Amino acid sequence: MEERGMNARIRKLRRESLETLPRIDMERAKYFTETYRQYEGTVSIPELRALALKNYFEKKTIEIGEGELIVGEKGCGPQASPTFPDLCCHTAEDLRVMNERELISFRVTDEDIAFQQQDMLPYWEKRSIRHKILSHMTPEWKAAYRAGIFTEFMEQRGPGHTVGSENIYRKGFLEYKEDIGRELERLDYLNDPEALDKEAELKGMSIACDAIILLASRYAQLAEKLAEECGDEGRKAELLQIAENCRMVPAHRPATYWQAIQMYWFVHLGVTTELNPWDAYSPGRLDQHLIRFYRKDVEEGRLDADKAKELLECLWIKFNNQPAPPKVGITLKESSTYTDFANINTGGITPDGKDGVNEVSYLILECMDEMKLLQPSSNVQISRKTPQDFLKKACEISRKGWGQPAFYNTEAIVQELLNAGKSIEDARKGGTSGCVETGAFGNEAYILTGYFNIPKILELALFNGYDNMSGAQLGPQTGYGYEFTSYEELWEAFCTQMRYFLDMKIRGNLVIEKIYAREMPVPFLSVLTNDCISRGKDYNAGGARYNTSYIQGVGIGTITDCLAAIKYNVFDHSRFSMKELMDALKNDFEGYGKIHNLVSNRTPKYGNDDAYADSIMEEVFSFYYKSVTGRRNNRGGTYRINMLPTTCHVYFGDVCLAGANGRHAHKPLSEGISPEKGADTNGPTAVIKSCSKMDHLSTGGTLLNQKFTPSVLEGEEGLNQMANLIRTYFNLDGHHIQFNVIDKQTLIKAQQNPEEYKDLIVRVAGYSDHFRNLSKALQDEIIERTEQSFS
Repeated sequence: MEERGMNARIRKLRRESLETLPRIDMERAKYFTETYRQYEGTVSIPELRALALKNYFEKKTIEIGEGELIVGEKGCGPQASPTFPDLCCHTAEDLRVMNERELISFRVTDEDIAFQQQDMLPYWEKRSIRHKILSHMTPEWKAAYRAGIFTEFMEQRGPGHTVGSENIYRKGFLEYKEDIGRELERLDYLNDPEALDKEAELKGMSIACDAIILLASRYAQLAEKLAEECGDEGRKAELLQIAENCRMVPAHRPATYWQAIQMYWFVHLGVTTELNPWDAYSPGRLDQHLIRFYRKDVEEGRLDADKAKELLECLWIKFNNQPAPPKVGITLKESSTYTDFANINTGGITPDGKDGVNEVSYLILECMDEMKLLQPSSNVQISRKTPQDFLKKACEISRKGWGQPAFYNTEAIVQELLNAGKSIEDARKGGTSGCVETGAFGNEAYILTGYFNIPKILELALFNGYDNMSGAQLGPQTGYGYEFTSYEELWEAFCTQMRYFLDMKIRGNLVIEKIYAREMPVPFLSVLTNDCISRGKDYNAGGARYNTSYIQGVGIGTITDCLAAIKYNVFDHSRFSMKELMDALKNDFEGYGKIHNLVSNRTPKYGNDDAYADSIMEEVFSFYYKSVTGRRNNRGGTYRINMLPTTCHVYFGDVCLAGANGRHAHKPLSEGISPEKGADTNGPTAVIKSCSKMDHLSTGGTLLNQKFTPSVLEGEEGLNQMANLIRTYFNLDGHHIQFNVIDKQTLIKAQQNPEEYKDLIVRVAGYSDHFRNLSKALQDEIIERTEQSFS
């Protein structure tokens, strides 16, 4: 294993994080269930949820690892993943699968399985949110879901995609309790019909504050006990400082840089323990949050750059100790990774519009480079005011080939938020989380609801709404492709199918939103989200200042090339008939070599700055955008779109027939807004020009992957070309770009000899992962991505 880290302490902690196998931890399930059995039906649901959190924090196993400076784990130790039966009660067989599967496995003991079978399932099987969701979905929804038309994020995880604001660095939880108390006193039971519901929510919030203070107090006591037993004076002083930190935060606002980091970490544990949100809570603009503590501590002699970086590296290890909670079935297929998508934004601009790069920004880059960990995901926001040396420093790290940092366009992010109705102040404080998703940090619940398989819609349009893969009539009968006499008829059938399934998806979403609002409040997260306290409303019920819902479009490159192939070859040039093409698709092009060659190699393709293909991309994107954006959700906000896949492009490709662009059956779709693999033959500038024709500013985020061989980016010239490519794309309003810098032969060797490439990390979609942890289909997809060159 590659040893990394700034000193022996960090190298040891990093090694332990990487060598410890992920495992299931049943303590949360045990203590949450204990609370439900004691209080269910006797207190309000928000109070019940908060009491369960408090019971767990009071009784969970805690430890302080040797040499640790930042304390706290979500489970009983590093890589211990709690289960969430209140949300999704896995079967005993599910646990066996988690233990035995080759990829993304979790150690599960026989005792764990017996506990699940005997204690958890009898209580939670019919109470879990997953059960309630599926029991409320229509047969048509379930058929479409099983067939891979769309996925559903909330089926095994809770609403997520939220990010911390600066408030936790300015206010302790005792002060939050004072705010809550004032709102309780203001309740108007005579004139406000929601007063009783607000009372319940506010009481739950107050208990949640007690819960996190209690957890920190236990760590303070443990640190003091360990200090008494410690014979090493240096370590004893560290333990006493840890105890002092845990007495200060989170009860009170942090006073030092060290306390500010610890404050965030306790908050992170509270959010991710309360419900298991889809994509972990994120620190947001960490460099801007920490800079005032850093400068004050340096000025007063408590801190220097090395100590500041050491504390950051301890935080990085804490993130890496938390695997994404286990998933099964379709939810595993759409996000097959241990990564939990906590995403740190660095750089950008300040709330008053000035350059946001500071001393901590550079420390974060150094930390990212030294640690080379999958978690946290790290990005840099690049604005027109960002110093060129900061951009080039980030490029230097990126060209080392493990996919971090990703690059985001600050001006695009701000404009996207303004276009969505945010204030300029809230927009400037915002950024990205998860993979690439834009939000107003601390002020918004921007909830992703699932992926939408756009190429599959064309498949149904060609076959009269019938799905050849599942053997079911899923969509409306809009005619067979061979009956269409014009491209316009095909397009209308495609649009009809898309409207039908988007209506179905959103109808299901609206039901699910109601279930979460009523059955699964998150009082702890609500304390942290601006306006929830003043409104007396839960985060999951519209309490946040802004409440947005997203549906993620997948396969824009694939669908563009498929439609271009049909329009160009069938209707424009009559090279073959629609009947011949449909027969070729059903037979995976077996016996149809001529057609396969024409659609694969002799047809305009997206990603080449080709007006013919790119105009089709724009038309598909526009229709998808207009079909979703502006529709109302149940939380007082609206629906929007973003364009990203995680690993869902592999799953969605697996449920599709061969594509009209020459893609074989079951092969992955294009990922993000990237061109189809091998289709982009005119170089990286042509790619960004094609991609920039999409209206990024009307979305909540788009994802673009580019792949280079290391030799292309060598030296000062290569570095400048990389930086210039990023600047150029962002000047064209591109939202995001990220890089794999590795040659194809290395990936092939790593696939053949995984034991020799244990440390190889690649960029997948909006995250990086160990190549050995990817499915063969996903490995092949990355291998086949176009290797770009500036020549």
